[in-house]
Amino acid sequence: MAQYESIAEEIDRAFHEVTASAQYILGARVQRFEEEFANFVDADHAVGVGSGLDALRLGLLALEIGSGDEVIVPANTYIATAFAVSEVGAEVVLVDCDPATYNIDPDAAAAALTSRTRALLPVHFTGQAAEMTPLLELAANNSLEVIEDAAQAHGTLYEGRPCGSLSKLACFSFYPGKNLGAYGDGGMVTTSNPAVVERTRRLRNYGERAKYDHVIKGVNSRLDGLQAAFLSVKLPHLPGWNEARLRHADTYTAQLEGVGDLALQQRSSSSTHVYHLFIIETAERDALRDFLTERGIQTGIHYPIPIHLQEAYSDLGLGPGAFPHTERLAQETLSLPMYPELTEEQIRSVTDAIREFFASRRAH
Repeated sequence: MAQYESIAEEIDRAFHEVTASAQYILGARVQRFEEEFANFVDADHAVGVGSGLDALRLGLLALEIGSGDEVIVPANTYIATAFAVSEVGAEVVLVDCDPATYNIDPDAAAAALTSRTRALLPVHFTGQAAEMTPLLELAANNSLEVIEDAAQAHGTLYEGRPCGSLSKLACFSFYPGKNLGAYGDGGMVTTSNPAVVERTRRLRNYGERAKYDHVIKGVNSRLDGLQAAFLSVKLPHLPGWNEARLRHADTYTAQLEGVGDLALQQRSSSSTHVYHLFIIETAERDALRDFLTERGIQTGIHYPIPIHLQEAYSDLGLGPGAFPHTERLAQETLSLPMYPELTEEQIRSVTDAIREFFASRRAH
């Protein structure tokens, strides 16, 4: 609500422009936002689709990845990353994360290669880029594709380059809770490869080359005009919002220094961080969460059940202990309130409550 109020006049004007034009599906506003977003991530092209999951799914299809192929996916991610691979008929191969940065471990990815591996699908988890240099080298040396899952990394830079331009193809989500969020669902595929962009555009719109001329088997997954217009309004504000998130993260970090049984996600020297999430670690996570809830402080867990322990992926035959770093994070991490409009007073109330919790544990 606070974010909407700060840009309400622009949002309302965009709404009326789209309704007056009646271009609700694709159209000029979608094309405009695609061009703006491609420029933002330093890619030649962007293709608006219906969701972040669809961006991943259509991206894989655009690269003709499917049955018989294996795709290496971090175990420490939202399940949608794996679902996209499964939906195109490829096999999900999970690997563990780096315990300090929470991103995919390049050495684990290298160890998981087989003759059937077609692609690496690194996730820029929480808003910090995966270590792309070793992953891109691994891909180049083994003729693999690389697809960035940048759903949490709008505006992140890796070695000075924007996420979304680091590989042949990248995928974004505009789910309302993202750093750049729509007022509904939406996603984007970014690429500088002409063949990939052409195929993705056809796939999202029934496989059409022209109206009623269907050259491939496509789907209906199109970013609508209203969401594109709203996102165009928000995009120029995103750098400032990301800067505010970083300031909040710095404040949290300073105020939580030396507090109890507590650790923080390590920042990578090769990546900026846009702090889609601010995560703390403690073996007393559940008790701390209950304590904060009693004081009216909402928190989240990203993610409480790892992919390999979900019933949906029981066919992988992987039980507890398969990915110890991911499993520990699932049991011990807690996401604190993080959004641009947070105040110093609100952050202080959170950190004071955390200090109070650990002080009470020591007293007992």
